[in-house]
Amino acid sequence: MLVKRIMLRGFISFDHYDRFPDVVRDLGGWIREGKVKYKEDIVQGIENAPEAFLGLLKGKNFGKLLVQVSDDPTRS
Repeated sequence: MLVKRIMLRGFISFDHYDRFPDVVRDLGGWIREGKVKYKEDIVQGIENAPEAFLGLLKGKNFGKLLVQVSDDPTRS
């Protein structure tokens, strides 16, 4: 970074925690309206969790990695 003069800049989300209610409201609405889409990589079964974790470290997943250990009671 020093040789190529690259500038890296970020922020810490807790620096803006006062805006959290706005984010929840706005993002929730955008997700319901289909304006924001997200990806989940779901692996079935706790027995597959170690392999899923190793894949996570190697960049083999996309989006949020979840290990599903039972049926989702909120979906019928």
